[in-house]
Amino acid sequence: MSEGYSPLLEQLIKTLQCLPGVGAKSAQRMAFFLLDKDRDGALQLSQSLKDASQLVVNCERCRMLTEDTYCGFCTSNRRDATKLCVVETPADVIAIEQSGAYSGNYFVLMGHLSPIDGIGPKELGLDLLEEQLKQREISEVVLATSVTVEGDATANIVASMAQRAGAHATRIAYGIPVGGELEFIDGGTLSRALVGRREMDAELPNKDISHIQSTKHEK
Repeated sequence: MSEGYSPLLEQLIKTLQCLPGVGAKSAQRMAFFLLDKDRDGALQLSQSLKDASQLVVNCERCRMLTEDTYCGFCTSNRRDATKLCVVETPADVIAIEQSGAYSGNYFVLMGHLSPIDGIGPKELGLDLLEEQLKQREISEVVLATSVTVEGDATANIVASMAQRAGAHATRIAYGIPVGGELEFIDGGTLSRALVGRREMDAELPNKDISHIQSTKHEK
């Protein structure tokens, strides 16, 4: 960047590039807009980011984002507590809620199994999930991970856990394209996928997950 740039402006542009899909040009346009056209909006954005970063945590039961110990889904008495939908991200929860086709509880993995990236069962909270499957009266686990190799592998592991706990494991599939991520699927398609979910038999139903380790730092 030219030496004529304000160091603070340069820092702002670089910081905005941490957002997904935002490159240098897009970040520059955002920065100029906020400073030229909407200073009040910039201050509001700054305060909202600060508040969310400091106060939003993971729900201790389902790992959804919340400001409280337990999120609104987990504390609601209007949810079907016998059903548990396992998703990869908080955005997936919002997408499913907007479809209007599901009224049970959730468990957010915050990713999918990817040992090469250092993401194993521990990082996905599978120990917490397994504990809940044993302690709660859950009859169906709805596997709503992405339709990718990693998403399918994750779904298979969770299905094994569900079956060992005596719960049915079902997988959404109808209408979701291979490689599809739930947050980008339209509500109608996602609704049909949930209604048309199918029973899933894990390939390794009796396999312990403790052998799966992240390998990011291994040589």
